[in-house]
Amino acid sequence: MYNVRNITDDLFYIGCSDRRLNLFENVYPIVNGMAYNSYFLNDEKTVLFDTVDKRCCEQFFANLNHVLGSRKLDYLIVNHMEPDHCALIADVVSENPDVKIVCNAKTAQMLGQFFDMDLEGRLLLVKEGDTLETGHHTLQFFMAPMVHWPEVMVTYDSTDKILFSADAFGTFGAINGNIFADEVDFERDYLDEARRYYTNIVGKYGVQVQALLKKAAGLEIKMLCPLHGLIWRENLGWYIDKYNTWSSYAPEDNSVMIAYASVYGGTENAVDLLAGELAKRGIKNIKIYNTSLTHPSVILSEAFRCSHLVFASVTYNMGIFSTMNHLIHELAVHNLQNRSVALIENGSWSCCSAKLMREEFEKMKNITLLDSVVTLKSTMNDANMEEIVSLAQTIADSIKTPQSV
Repeated sequence: MYNVRNITDDLFYIGCSDRRLNLFENVYPIVNGMAYNSYFLNDEKTVLFDTVDKRCCEQFFANLNHVLGSRKLDYLIVNHMEPDHCALIADVVSENPDVKIVCNAKTAQMLGQFFDMDLEGRLLLVKEGDTLETGHHTLQFFMAPMVHWPEVMVTYDSTDKILFSADAFGTFGAINGNIFADEVDFERDYLDEARRYYTNIVGKYGVQVQALLKKAAGLEIKMLCPLHGLIWRENLGWYIDKYNTWSSYAPEDNSVMIAYASVYGGTENAVDLLAGELAKRGIKNIKIYNTSLTHPSVILSEAFRCSHLVFASVTYNMGIFSTMNHLIHELAVHNLQNRSVALIENGSWSCCSAKLMREEFEKMKNITLLDSVVTLKSTMNDANMEEIVSLAQTIADSIKTPQSV
């Protein structure tokens, strides 16, 4: 049975949601499922904007066939070639043999890598700024390389002022009836997952996202239609500003995120005490994460949110505890920068985790390492408590007098 929603009089949402998948890209937990968005324009020419993941094949074709009715499909615009959006291209072509695939040269190359089908005479190649007239609508194409694959482009409907933004402005989470962001409490229920989606999927490519935002700033945009998550038709500036903050690696909040790796509880005790001392000094929205229990995608997202980060790790096998080591690696490969970092280490003998963590953070861009390292020997003692109090004060002072980056 089809499940189609009107976006405008002639634009339809024909995507679908998957609530059975545990890991997006086989990496990221998606406890609230995932939406795969596809759009259909019913103009003098019919236009399909991207397909969906193969897990949603049956629902997608029920939707597409309903909106097509007796008409033929004229154009399939491919904004992004990742399989969660392109998986059904060959099936669409098979059912609509006269369709023209609208794409750029890099996408054309990838089509040959993903599908064994004859593309001769089927492609309509576009480049930066090219337009396509479909009748009442004029579509314009802008390249967005590495947001977050090299072939990505976005499509702008200059008639209705709609930006089909590919993976930009997406979020984790299924669509639950409401397809518009203004129909839900987005800040309460979706912002954390939007941030986690951005930081983990696109976060490495801040420079490229900034380039796309500059292009978007030159367009009159009344609606954002991403390939994942809710459609934006109100308060666009607020959400675009979030992307500007995230992609410029500026902290969203003057707050503290503490990540710890503890075996027998000594290190955990230290971070609890630190959090309490920070709270006494007026620091709000503090978050503490156990790296052995919390997925690194969540901690990475919080690291993008907070201005100050604390990493506390036991020394394990003469190194950083494995889950903490993996987390720091994730922070580095996602290009985290412009943060103040404090370190806590623990070791019953040959304690060296702070030194090793410092070496990793020194490789990152614009990381301010606070000097007040706390060293535990198995468990907290009175001297450590004094160090924790001093560290809390140092962090609080730094938050109240932020350093320029």
